Amino acid sequence: MTAIITIANQKGGVGKTTTAINLSAAIADRGKRTLLIDLDPQANSTIAFYDSGEIPASMFDVLSENRAAMSAVVKPTKDPMLFLGPGRLALAKLEQVLAGQFDAPYRLKDALAPILKEYDYIVLDTPPSLGILTVNALVASTHLIVPIQAAYFAIEGTDDLLETYERIRMRPNPGLKMLGVVITLFDKRTNISRDTHEQIRAVFGETLFKTRISKNVRLEESPAYKETVFSFAPKSSGAEDYKKLAQEVLQRVQEDRVTRHTQDAA
Repeated sequence: MTAIITIANQKGGVGKTTTAINLSAAIADRGKRTLLIDLDPQANSTIAFYDSGEIPASMFDVLSENRAAMSAVVKPTKDPMLFLGPGRLALAKLEQVLAGQFDAPYRLKDALAPILKEYDYIVLDTPPSLGILTVNALVASTHLIVPIQAAYFAIEGTDDLLETYERIRMRPNPGLKMLGVVITLFDKRTNISRDTHEQIRAVFGETLFKTRISKNVRLEESPAYKETVFSFAPKSSGAEDYKKLAQEVLQRVQEDRVTRHTQDAA
């Protein structure tokens, strides 16, 4: 069974795209055939691998009325186990394009169905909103990861995301599971980061990943060179953090699969 993981938080600047890129790369580095799909109109996950002129077709073509096949837009990366479903600015028009369409929330799920057997993991990078693109991601996914910045007001606004998550679980996707919350942009030197960590732990408990993603300049620099942190600075603390996070993610997905199998057999 392919694990489909949405990375979502309607707040911007929380390291969501950085997490999508480098978690995907870390999973691929462990020998898992991985597809990173960019659903953010800012297309930062895409720009980290390709210039915009190198993208003839994107996820907009898959999700809009054009209905291009996923296999027609997926592009390889430098990592032979990592592939990209590119995004473009045109995705910003999707809300308007799909207005009134009865199947609007299911477009991505339908598009992924023919290619699921080709990948072990699919990671979805979403925009900082709870619009049709994020809803499509949650409807299509098996799991949700929420990155939260170690900063003042970090938890503000997560209520809306969690409410959307529960609504998706009630009807369109009852199999969706919260895989975990990951603290990003953590600076152990500051009181605010430490205090925020304790706040987030108090709210989310065991859902919180043990791994924290520390502030690291290599994580910021690597996309400018069309690299993940693993090829750009493999010995950096950023690379080490995402390796550890990937290990936790793989372990939790495996544990969830065992639980689901046991429940199905009962």
